[in-house]
Amino acid sequence: MLTYLRQIWHTEDLRKRILITVFILTLYRLLAHTPIPGADPFALKQFLTNREAGGFLGVFAALTGGAVDNFSIALLGLSPYINASIIIQLCTVIFPKLEALSKEGVQGQQELNRYMRYLSVPLAFLQSYGFLLILAQGGANIVDTTFPGVLLPMIFVTTGSLLIMWLGELITEKGIGNGISLIIFAGIVASIPASISSMFLAGGDKLGPFYFFALVSVGLLIAVVLFTDAHRALPLTYANQGSGRGVQGTLPIRLNQAGMIPILFAISLLTFPTILAQFMVTSPRFESVAQFITIYMNPQTPSYAYIGMYFALVVAFTFFYVSVTFKPHDLAETIQKRGGFIPGVRPGPQTAKVLEQTSLRLNLWGGLFLGVVAVIPLFFTKFSTLSSSDLILSGSGLIIIVGVVMELIRQVNAQMLAHDYEKLV
Repeated sequence: MLTYLRQIWHTEDLRKRILITVFILTLYRLLAHTPIPGADPFALKQFLTNREAGGFLGVFAALTGGAVDNFSIALLGLSPYINASIIIQLCTVIFPKLEALSKEGVQGQQELNRYMRYLSVPLAFLQSYGFLLILAQGGANIVDTTFPGVLLPMIFVTTGSLLIMWLGELITEKGIGNGISLIIFAGIVASIPASISSMFLAGGDKLGPFYFFALVSVGLLIAVVLFTDAHRALPLTYANQGSGRGVQGTLPIRLNQAGMIPILFAISLLTFPTILAQFMVTSPRFESVAQFITIYMNPQTPSYAYIGMYFALVVAFTFFYVSVTFKPHDLAETIQKRGGFIPGVRPGPQTAKVLEQTSLRLNLWGGLFLGVVAVIPLFFTKFSTLSSSDLILSGSGLIIIVGVVMELIRQVNAQMLAHDYEKLV
């Protein structure tokens, strides 16, 4: 281990990228602890002390690592950018022009990312108003929510969200790893010490279930690591004009092709009804609907309906995301152009059909596994004395952490291999 770390440190380009990444993540954590100017610290303290276990608030707190508790300018985290990416991904299926862009490789993806950034601005502005208004309706008069006084806090929150998005893209460009994923990872990890300390301070009848959940989390961690690395290797044969026999190869198709994206999409979609209910509760006409949503769609006290919907959305988004990103016909065409084929399968449409069927089968098992891991912690909060804030990690947090760490290790190893190759050349 020490030898591995020493090699990383002596790889100049890699060391520079790691230091840049650490520096940017430190800036992000500072933003998460920078309160909105003009916020009333006494009202904030009273709200955090007396607040009930609200639904959407717990989700934001889990992904922002204390930004909600500090009422910081990073209040929304990357939520507007994630929502914008969901909308753009859906639009690539609906609008032919965007679908054509998604097929243009790196240049097309850069154009789609530009659209995501543009869409994130109005979404962040609207979400900031909704979030501040919901807090005010819950009795938290931390900032002025009347017009035009609310505009200044909205600008601060919107700017903070866009700044975090820019930091994430800066990590991707100048640092190492996927910057957006690393920022979400940093927010989740930052909340772990507070969860552990509050659990031991509370003590009582929660310690037993907490220890049991910790053991289950270790088992889930091992399972998720194995699941993330699992893949199906399809045999390929490439024609070799220099000899009679072809060159053998494989095409690995991962079991978890969608990564952590379905979890993020499902969380973003499930928080919407809870936020909507906060607005409807003030209207007598929709009060019964708001109460129904609050009771049955609250992640802090999950119902069977919420657990079932969460599971179904994770599976559905797994199929949706892979259908957008994995193109069997394009891959079959690429294999054919390189003189390759799957033994026993004709090149072209038949190869594409085999690839599509293999991907669908892997997506089914991969989506089911993601769904099971995502809902297991919800059963702990439903049938034990633990609340969602008492859990060290949620199922989504576990998958995100494992995915980010393993991807980071792959990129570090790739950078070291490239550095060694350059020395040989």
